[in-house]
Amino acid sequence: MTVPTGRRERKKAATRQKIADTALDLFLERGYDAVGIRDVAAAADVAVTTLFSHFTGKEALVFEQDENFERRLAQAVVDRAPDEPLIPALRREIVAMVRHCASDEAAPIRNMIDNSPALRIYEESMHLRYADSLATAIATDLALPPTTPSCRAIARSVINAYALARDSTDPAAALDDLFPMIEAAWANRPAP
Repeated sequence: MTVPTGRRERKKAATRQKIADTALDLFLERGYDAVGIRDVAAAADVAVTTLFSHFTGKEALVFEQDENFERRLAQAVVDRAPDEPLIPALRREIVAMVRHCASDEAAPIRNMIDNSPALRIYEESMHLRYADSLATAIATDLALPPTTPSCRAIARSVINAYALARDSTDPAAALDDLFPMIEAAWANRPAP
């Protein structure tokens, strides 16, 4: 997450982080379904309207790094070195994201998500949004229309690789298995 520069922005970021941390603590302590929005707002000492000015809903509290992950994927495309191929740049970012999400520290959160149908559905919608953003970044980088099928297919493959590796007992081996297929598909795409 980028560091806000102004006092007001820093205060908003601190409030957002306080709400997210409080929510996560409550969810892990009591269970996701047992905690309501009002509970989170009260524990964070903010109004419910303040909570909703920072988060779209209860599920978003669990995935507070969501926008950061989405941004990181697009940056992996646009910020790579001019001579660096696309797929290795994406793989490097996916490895970092999987390492973070598959860590022992993240295990209680992962278990909470896996045990909540609402959180699993929300996560799936996030993955679709990630894929759309990534496809747009890839297409823009190549000066193609954002709806170019090959860009969309590769973006979805990369996001699926992330999800499959994160849930694997051996994430590194899963990525070693999946990324050669993604690279081969990208290398063999039809010319625009």
